Amino acid sequence: MRININFPSVNRIVKFFIFGDLLLWVGWGFVDPLFSVFVIQSVEGATLISLGFLATTYWIVKGALQIPISLYLDKTEGEKDDFYALVLGLLVSGLTAFSLMLVQEMWQVYLIQFLKAIGFALYIPAWTAIFSRHLDKEHTAFDWALSSSTVSFGIGIAGAVGGTIASIFGFNFVFLMVGFMALASATLLLFVPDLILPKRTFQESKMMDHAQAGIK
Repeated sequence: MRININFPSVNRIVKFFIFGDLLLWVGWGFVDPLFSVFVIQSVEGATLISLGFLATTYWIVKGALQIPISLYLDKTEGEKDDFYALVLGLLVSGLTAFSLMLVQEMWQVYLIQFLKAIGFALYIPAWTAIFSRHLDKEHTAFDWALSSSTVSFGIGIAGAVGGTIASIFGFNFVFLMVGFMALASATLLLFVPDLILPKRTFQESKMMDHAQAGIK
């Protein structure tokens, strides 16, 4: 008995956003397994207790900020605000990765965790909002699964590769890679605005979505 699996086609915006998301998460996938080791070995005054509070700082700040940010993005008409929040979040994420190369004291690591939380609190609601609007209506489940699976495979591979890279080149090289990957994700999405924010014409003054514009 033969099982045939026919993968549906995915529209251009969804492809761009999946690949941009992959760059960001793979970058941080290099860091996350190594972060605790880096803090303990490299930062003065680091303890197991402080590691716990670093995680608490990130998750609480991110969780608290996502709600008002998402309400603002939903309240504002169009995708312009979503797109700017998305790119800003990526830039902040890249900045925090570069900043890890300079830390010497614990308060600096807390500040970086705080800034990282702001970056992801901007990025996640904005990315989800735009991605959701441009899903292929005939196979939304597949689009979401493709996004999740791509990121899962990427992070899984990055965990092993990141440790290898850090052992050979050191932590700073890994942080440099992560920062550039976040910036690469932002740069990639800068090529998408005409798809997300179609240019106004004399015949049509309102913003069209990708389906109306004939983008597949």
